Amino acid sequence: MTTRIERRFAELKATNRAGLVIFVTAGDPTYDVSRDLVLALPEAGADVIELGMPFTDPMADGPAIQASSLRALRNGQNMKRTLQLVRDFRVADDRTPIVLMGYYNPIYSYGVEKFTKDANAAGVDGLIIVDLPPEEDHELRGPAKAAGLDLIRLATPTTDAARLPTVLDGATGFLYYVSIMGVTGTKSIDPADMAAALKRIKAATTLPVAVGFGIKTEADAATVAKSADAAVVGSALVSEIGRFVGSDGKISPGAAQAVLSLTRRLAEAAHIARK
Repeated sequence: MTTRIERRFAELKATNRAGLVIFVTAGDPTYDVSRDLVLALPEAGADVIELGMPFTDPMADGPAIQASSLRALRNGQNMKRTLQLVRDFRVADDRTPIVLMGYYNPIYSYGVEKFTKDANAAGVDGLIIVDLPPEEDHELRGPAKAAGLDLIRLATPTTDAARLPTVLDGATGFLYYVSIMGVTGTKSIDPADMAAALKRIKAATTLPVAVGFGIKTEADAATVAKSADAAVVGSALVSEIGRFVGSDGKISPGAAQAVLSLTRRLAEAAHIARK
């Protein structure tokens, strides 16, 4: 039986399109706004949804996503509510893959086996745990596999030929290539460096490769789509949400609509880049 992730990337390949992976933080800025936004993302063009698991110390993330985690936590978001958001989504959509992205501490606190079982039951398809390298993920790898969850690994510009086999060992779903050094949302992508890295990575794996970090505009998404299997956009969208949150924490209307508008433009750019 194929998974949602496998089916989605097969569909994209069959039509010679790169996908668009959209990252938003679960519960940002509130649970209700976040739920309505996530439910609308597929129609706006998102091929895969990455839901950020809010955490107090998101060390790999830049200011925009850090702020989104804090907004969500202040409004009561936790792991149980994140899984409930996935369940709410699955009532309406059983096709679009959902990947939870974040840090190991909330999973460890929840209980690894309980988390993987509950995530699968909710309708989660995969996990990206940014602070858990392959050498240290044995605690999660077994339970994730038993629960039918893909464990999506990260490769970076410093992942050389000697390290790449370790990254790929046990990786499933797709590979996430971090295109820049540093945290999310702070630098721009270098197309030549990215293309060279993707050529080397694709020679070593049949997994689809999604590229994230540094993709901010439609032009960025189109550039990535010419070489990668998917472009991942997060900080630019989370920043749109932040524009509607005042210094007093009050939320003005329009956040979801702004994110969906940008998603449509990014999706169009990614989907037609190879035409």
